[in-house]
Amino acid sequence: MTDALSRLLETRDWLMADGATGTNLFNMGLSSGDAPEMWNADEPAKIKKLYSLAVDAGSDIFLTNSFGGNASRLKLHDAQNRVRELNRLAAEIGRDVADAAGRPVIVAGSIGPTGDIFAPMGTLTHELAVEMFHEQAEGLKEGGADVLWAETISAPEEYKAAAEACHLAGMPWCGTMSFDTAGRTMMGLTSTAMVGMVDKLAHPPMAFGANCGVGAADLLRTILGFAATGTERPIIAKGNAGIPKYVDGHIHYDGTPELMGEYAVMARDCGATIIGGCCGTMPDHLRAMRAALENTPRGERPTLEAISERLGGFSSEDDGLGEGGAKRERRGRRRS
Repeated sequence: MTDALSRLLETRDWLMADGATGTNLFNMGLSSGDAPEMWNADEPAKIKKLYSLAVDAGSDIFLTNSFGGNASRLKLHDAQNRVRELNRLAAEIGRDVADAAGRPVIVAGSIGPTGDIFAPMGTLTHELAVEMFHEQAEGLKEGGADVLWAETISAPEEYKAAAEACHLAGMPWCGTMSFDTAGRTMMGLTSTAMVGMVDKLAHPPMAFGANCGVGAADLLRTILGFAATGTERPIIAKGNAGIPKYVDGHIHYDGTPELMGEYAVMARDCGATIIGGCCGTMPDHLRAMRAALENTPRGERPTLEAISERLGGFSSEDDGLGEGGAKRERRGRRRS
């Protein structure tokens, strides 16, 4: 193993990823409906601050500001011809931040979903998805990303297209899916089915897992589902900072730094190797997570009852796996 992430994984039994991109950028002045990727060219100092906030809070890995940087998403802003440029800039800014960190920090090139539906229900084909992801991947590679990072994917077809695109770019990659519908992705994939899919890929990810979804408790139940298969591939856990609530005209996530610290430790004990946050996760949350991971001894794999008691109840009765899956033992009360 010679790539930067593999080298770091060889020396550590857990790594901390970053937190939210959108939540932090909205706090810096990004308007709802605007494309964050445009700021790579128009507000590079703010993107540098975004990355630096994660690194300064203890992240070993941060994702670039390129989640919606594919042609389909950028077309909504008449920027479909700027894919390679905007992705290259996202990674270049990240490269500068990582190289100045004084410790090994991984620049992960974020690749989000196209937003399109696959045929026959929609117009997206495998070939077109690969083309869009490959264009994005080449820009991130050119900008100096260490690894590509597909995230928040719901359709197995889109995950497979991302895998092929990363292979065409000659880059190592990681890939997470979002399990937000009774323990399944929006397109019906369970945690066990994802492991089976990943194992069959010609160009599998270095690490795989779940991000976003409903809340921290649900995400950890999915992590337990991954770990129960006996997979030896590193697992990624990147959960939201609690549950979103609409307060005074803004979306607010109710997860405290203390709760996210507990989540991070439990994610590690559930079997995750790479642990971060998603929506609503701010620098204060990351600092609490880093401190908790460094100062809390590794424990036994937590039960569903323990997860619900400490992080709040699950949003569904089970994880979509039926009788062989992880049934909810009891519904806990969310801690605020």
